[in-house]
Amino acid sequence: FYDQFYARSSPTVGKLPTLSIPLLSDIPVFGRLFQQQPVVWSALLLVGISHFVLFYTPWGLRTRAVGEHPRAADTVGINVFFMRYANVVIGSCIAGLGGAYLIVEVPTFTPGLTAGRGFIALAALIFGNWKPVGAWAATLLFGLTSAIQINIQQCVSTSSGGDLPFFLLPQIIGLLPYVVTIVVLAGFVGRSSPPASVGVPYEK
Repeated sequence: FYDQFYARSSPTVGKLPTLSIPLLSDIPVFGRLFQQQPVVWSALLLVGISHFVLFYTPWGLRTRAVGEHPRAADTVGINVFFMRYANVVIGSCIAGLGGAYLIVEVPTFTPGLTAGRGFIALAALIFGNWKPVGAWAATLLFGLTSAIQINIQQCVSTSSGGDLPFFLLPQIIGLLPYVVTIVVLAGFVGRSSPPASVGVPYEK
């Protein structure tokens, strides 16, 4: 698709509108936090909805059951295969929302556009102890490190006129989000407990 369409026509897409929360968006400095695009507000809602569904509804109980002990879930009449496929489809739709937001934010498509964000998303899930709220908090941390490295690169490029020290080279600064990911995972992988049967095919 890239070779046949994007590389030849180089289309651009429009930006999503910004939705502001009245009064809160007028607060000095912090008011910008309340001026976000619809996908951002949708993502925040999805965190709360996902947490509620997983831990306070029969669907969530069945979802956790087929992830922890599918054979026990099967013995009480839960359709393991249906629950797993249905949740993969739902999760894929949510992931697709993130992909659509990325496409809207970037004017043109280039190969390697995601720049390893999928692995960072997996790290956020592990760091968040496989829970929606924890994963959301982890993505805020990784997003912060990504924003920091972008701002550092901009500051260095505008203020420096000569040779840069090794640790201020763009390639080194660009490693910051991934280094933080590795450090966080090294410290939390042992403490994070995934569902016992995650990734394990179930045979009836």
